Amino acid sequence: MSLIEQVKHILDNLDSPTKLELREALLALDINFNDLKPLLQSAKDKPYYRKLLYQNDEVELLVMNWSAIECAPHDHGHSHGWIQVINGTTINTVYEVKENQMPEKLFSQHQGKGKLFFAPKKGVHKMKSAEGAGLVTLHLYSPPIKEMMVYDFKTCAACIVSDDCGAWWPDHLRQKVREIQLKKQE
Repeated sequence: MSLIEQVKHILDNLDSPTKLELREALLALDINFNDLKPLLQSAKDKPYYRKLLYQNDEVELLVMNWSAIECAPHDHGHSHGWIQVINGTTINTVYEVKENQMPEKLFSQHQGKGKLFFAPKKGVHKMKSAEGAGLVTLHLYSPPIKEMMVYDFKTCAACIVSDDCGAWWPDHLRQKVREIQLKKQE
């Protein structure tokens, strides 16, 4: 069975999956670095290159390979999901967000190969490779991500980005769905 057939076989059965069902599905996929290696490309001047492996109305599965650049703090809109470290080690920083204010850092954790960690609805985090290049992560979200919010600490702003923009400040005006000016933490 090919990788895509295996993914389809497991993920087609999910219907409004719970946190636990998503985790079990990601583990059942049993995807390793060698499965993903042919799909990886250079991230160029971005924090990561991402490839959509599977999407239906209920879930989306993405692989990301990371450069040495960290992504911007962001949420996953109305989606929740799991991130699995396939290769390397990430530093995942989690933030607290209060209405109309910039996120405040709560903690950072190193997550190494094989680790899974949860991304809750509207939860804000940022990631980067702990070792420069070589970080590869697998992401399973439900529902597919829409209305992702990205934060810019320098300008004290946030932006809902289009679906073709990643966790970085948009390069093109068309990728800015809505920009929001925020207050600094008091």
